[in-house]
Amino acid sequence: MTRDSAAPCLSDRVTGMALSVFTEIGHLLETLADSGEPGSIDLRSLPLSDADRAQLEEALGHGEVRAELELVGDSEVWETSYPGVWWIRHRGAGGKIATEEISICPIPQILITHPADIEAAASRLRKELETTHV
Repeated sequence: MTRDSAAPCLSDRVTGMALSVFTEIGHLLETLADSGEPGSIDLRSLPLSDADRAQLEEALGHGEVRAELELVGDSEVWETSYPGVWWIRHRGAGGKIATEEISICPIPQILITHPADIEAAASRLRKELETTHV
């Protein structure tokens, strides 16, 4: 996958940023394990080349959980091979990456159902049950 804003001459160079980010993820994961405090790293704010991003994704691997969301744009969320470390990628217009982050937490906020949505679902189901004659 190519980074939308990377200079073509730099996209295939490994800069060492992947190792730096991987190290920071390790510190944040230790903090989560010790205190329960979550953390995140905004990948779009870092000077990662395509090669760095691929190297980081390979180092983190893919775990057992993956979700695709259809919100304002398409979003992907996957747990890496390190439980509690999530890769979150949101795409905007034209499928371009709008935001991309590593979230270190038990479960990303984007996957937690909003209480108002739960209330609306309960109301809708209650009405359905009132009119259903099974």
